[in-house]
Amino acid sequence: MRAKPGFEEDIFISYAHIDNLPLDNGLKGWVETFHERLKIRLMQLMGEEVKIWRDRKLQGNDVFEETLTGRIANVALLVSVLSPRYLKSEWCIREIDEFCKQAALSGGLQVGDKLRVFKVLKTHVPPQEHPPVIQGLLGYEFYEYDSDRGRAREFRPEVAPSPDIRYWEKLDDLAYDIKHLIESLKTSAVAPGPLAQAAPDGKTVYLAETTSDLRDERERVKRELQQHGHNILPDRELPLVGDSLKATIREFLDRSDLSVHLMGARYGVIPEGESRSVVHLQSALAAERGGLRQIIWIPPGLETPEDQAQQRLLDSFRLESNGHGLVDVLQTRLEELKTFIQDNLNAKSKPASAAPGGGQGRSVYLVCDRQDIEATQPVADHLFALGMNVILPLMTDPAAPNDEALALQDHKDNLLECDAVLIYYGRASEIWLRMKQREMQKLVGYGRTKPLLAKALYVSGPRTDAKERLRDHETLIIKNYDAFSPESLRPF
Repeated sequence: MRAKPGFEEDIFISYAHIDNLPLDNGLKGWVETFHERLKIRLMQLMGEEVKIWRDRKLQGNDVFEETLTGRIANVALLVSVLSPRYLKSEWCIREIDEFCKQAALSGGLQVGDKLRVFKVLKTHVPPQEHPPVIQGLLGYEFYEYDSDRGRAREFRPEVAPSPDIRYWEKLDDLAYDIKHLIESLKTSAVAPGPLAQAAPDGKTVYLAETTSDLRDERERVKRELQQHGHNILPDRELPLVGDSLKATIREFLDRSDLSVHLMGARYGVIPEGESRSVVHLQSALAAERGGLRQIIWIPPGLETPEDQAQQRLLDSFRLESNGHGLVDVLQTRLEELKTFIQDNLNAKSKPASAAPGGGQGRSVYLVCDRQDIEATQPVADHLFALGMNVILPLMTDPAAPNDEALALQDHKDNLLECDAVLIYYGRASEIWLRMKQREMQKLVGYGRTKPLLAKALYVSGPRTDAKERLRDHETLIIKNYDAFSPESLRPF
């Protein structure tokens, strides 16, 4: 398979030969393993043969032969495997330069705003040392960098004794991006200029850069969106100077159908000439772009961020979402966030219905046991005062068993239709609590199609050892053994 008539091969892998030396007898080199796996994954994604070539015999002191120059001229894409040795190799730098020169002669180095060069980082190399032509490109990092210790730990390519899922995720990201660019090459001229960046039914999503504590979550969201054929921005590194940063973000937002912002415990880096962090600026500029829907996601269980600036930012989102139909603030599992994003991208365009103010129009299902129905009254009153519709479970007569089935159906209907769930756990048994937690895990199975805006477990007195041990990655836990305080509900 050729990416486009006129190219004899799809991909050329440029690398330093020292990076392919095996670390032990019987092992394959890193680049050889990478080459084989990338080819297999691309063939699986595209359903046909993919031609990938790398130089296997030349050494750094060889003459840059005309045969190699000619072969590079007939390659559609270049994959550069960066490493400390790569940057010191005159040969490797000449390969990039030669590819760029030949690409300019064969129609252009860019396809739309995508370069025909992919930057793979085998290990950490300071960005300012990257070759100029790929310095601004987002790379595929096959390592984890500890900035405190100044040390990089490469993802292990070996399968035994157990595979490193991070290696395979990065390989998959690279394969999908190469697939999309090859498909663009096959259907369009290779020249600078506008080019559809997504599949026919795909959209463009501004997936905001986030802080390091949520980097893995952002990668998972990005990966799934790309696999559904959507284009993800930013597709290059953001500058860290205020005016340039804002201009770049606005450019990306103008091309986007949706913006998604992952908010963690940290406020983030404040760029030169700015008083707000990169994370804050992205959300503020998205709000300025008229008609653009924003999805703000906060991890479940995040109660108190690490600094006050981040707390104020999160509070402002919660207030804004109550009265702004174009902002959705979710504190859900990551899988529910992905579903919510897809629902928004798949929905036909229609005017957003803004809530008239406060929490009006939002419904909260306040789940409780018969023993706690009176104790929940202050909670229900407070939520109602905030403008929310509070739904309580039906309390049936134990002497009327036929009513039990109706109450159970009403309970499931409430779980499917409410906007948020608050489980009140006071005097009920542990068995009752376990049942309610399992029901929360089965919402999709019950038929719920959209994620809850919030879900929490409110733990009240009496205090017990079992309550003290309660932890949940998916549900916010609020513990307040004393008299009800409105402040205790603030995280919810």
